[in-house]
Amino acid sequence: MNHNLLALIIFVVSYILFVIFSGKRTLVAIAASILLIATRTLSPAAAFFAINWNVMGIFVGTLVIANIFMESRVPAYLAEIIVDKAKNTAWAILLICALTGFISAFVENVATVLIVAPIALALAKKLKINPTNMMIAIAISSNLQGAATLIGDPPSMLLAGFAKMNFMDFFFYKGRPSIFFAVELGALASFIVLYLIFRKHNEKTQLIAVEKVKSWVPTVILVALIVLLAASSFFDTGFSYMAGILCMVFGVISILWEKFINKSPIFDGIKALDWETTFFLMGVFILVGSITATGWIEVLAQFLSGIVGNNMFFGYTLLVLMAVIISAFVDNVPFLAAMLPVAISMSDKLHLNPSLFLFGLLIGASLGGNITPIGASANIVACGLLKKEGYPVKFSRFAGIGIPFTIAAVLAAYLFVWFVWRG
Repeated sequence: MNHNLLALIIFVVSYILFVIFSGKRTLVAIAASILLIATRTLSPAAAFFAINWNVMGIFVGTLVIANIFMESRVPAYLAEIIVDKAKNTAWAILLICALTGFISAFVENVATVLIVAPIALALAKKLKINPTNMMIAIAISSNLQGAATLIGDPPSMLLAGFAKMNFMDFFFYKGRPSIFFAVELGALASFIVLYLIFRKHNEKTQLIAVEKVKSWVPTVILVALIVLLAASSFFDTGFSYMAGILCMVFGVISILWEKFINKSPIFDGIKALDWETTFFLMGVFILVGSITATGWIEVLAQFLSGIVGNNMFFGYTLLVLMAVIISAFVDNVPFLAAMLPVAISMSDKLHLNPSLFLFGLLIGASLGGNITPIGASANIVACGLLKKEGYPVKFSRFAGIGIPFTIAAVLAAYLFVWFVWRG
């Protein structure tokens, strides 16, 4: 069979299987990668170089740091203080969501939900209220802010890898306000939606303080990494290696700290990391690399460019809308990985600054997952925790909060990116 056609078939079938067997997505990605190499559609060397090792270094390194940061109990300790200082329950919930968003800008979304969830559940038990809405709000707040910085979530890392953006580029890029400010504007708009949902909870309550900080060292490690990532932006301007190396070095420091200070076995710490997502990311890089090498990305870009014509606004709107709808049901990592090179190619054909399409895609893909309980890993984890507590989440219940939240956040961020980057 023609290698070009085989690459497309393997790619399409893999993405269909990602949707049907979401729990086996890593196995599917690895099997597809092996099949591409075995059929000589992609050489072993081409498959190796299709993986963005800088992004993988960032992902694995921050996973390690997030793990020890979570176990230090600093975030949970801060959440307790916020709840006790809030003037009523509604503001306690809103401030917990804000804290969730802040943590998620620097720590992977699933880890963030696991950090904050116990506080939300404790507050709900204290008030004898159903925790479902609160946990949904925490999950979608985490997904929103994960797109704000380079290390917040895999989609941001993917964007940085394709566009060669460093840590500081997420704040100001080529002299203009960047994706961080678009996300924060979306956060402000969605905060109003959350306020309308929770405003009826006007009772005052206090939690019994149970969280004690085990150590502030992981917080220092995380802050030091963020500072060095910002500094590295001036040296590795092409985003080729330094961020990944820094994250891996700090990950090793974190593992050694756990070993010699907390006496935790190194193997247990390494084993506990999210290796499933790690190998899934590698597989997706190879899959996207195969359709790029065989010219299918260019074909799709030409097709979409033909629909859009010279209408920049229509092209931008189409990409954002497509990203929101598809990411509501399909994991945003493989979708974004496939669409980023398409967006760059479309931008070239229209002679546009690619940032407009790239930022629009990131916003749509990151926030579209908030519409449904299966749209993002953080949503699945939050719903799993609720089910364990005896509160199974219906699709309609989740969408009832997720849809207005997503519309408000996407619309605000979409307009910001358009007015800043359309030129």
